[in-house]
Amino acid sequence: MAGIEALGTVVDNHLIGPDVYRMELAVPEIAAAAQPGTFVHLQLTGGSSHILRRPFGIAGADTTHGTITVIYRLVGEGTRLMAALPNGSTLSCLGPLGRGFTLTDKPAVLIGGGTGMAPLLFLADRLGGRNTTVIVGGKTASEVFWTDWLSQGRVLATTDDGTAGHKGFAVDILAEAIQAAGAAMVYACGPQIMMEKAAAIAAECGCSCEVSLESYMGCGTGGCLGCVVDGRDGKRYKVCHDGPVFPAEEVFFHA
Repeated sequence: MAGIEALGTVVDNHLIGPDVYRMELAVPEIAAAAQPGTFVHLQLTGGSSHILRRPFGIAGADTTHGTITVIYRLVGEGTRLMAALPNGSTLSCLGPLGRGFTLTDKPAVLIGGGTGMAPLLFLADRLGGRNTTVIVGGKTASEVFWTDWLSQGRVLATTDDGTAGHKGFAVDILAEAIQAAGAAMVYACGPQIMMEKAAAIAAECGCSCEVSLESYMGCGTGGCLGCVVDGRDGKRYKVCHDGPVFPAEEVFFHA
């Protein structure tokens, strides 16, 4: 997906979790084309010294109001500048970019952790709730606030310390969730070790699995080769162009 370059206007930008912000941008052209799993490359305007764009998974798109939602964690000066933007500010937006999730009408389980939950919010909304189970993993109760933003399907939480939901990791309850739902598809986004384990469990349960990879990106359009990952049979993939969503077996495999 080549993407559309447009100026987005901030209509909402506020803290929703520990160092995590939700930003809503009015950018109708991109909202109309966005699909779950695709991303936008954002750039601060107004003469900022941060000239490189940053990739953010699209957490939602409202075609009626022409808005997209991104959710981001404070990790450096660039995201701190983003967090300080008031309503009415503008960002240069390039998107939607990349290859998104394959939508299914069969029962599915979504599993995520950290800000990897962001694109799964969009996916859960687009899939609807009748055949969808979402597993949200975090270290402690304050990190599973994502459940507040999930209005579709069955929602399960896990925490490492047991302060909310099941005590343990998200993948601990994946096989049971697949079996309970009769799922045919697993979608995973989050820490790589979690996605690798989720992919292995899905395979053991006879499910297809798609994973959304995260990578540092320079251009976001496949030109700079800064986000290349190794794939099966010696293939090399550009996360920004060939992904970020891949069939799990293409990127998680054993030689």
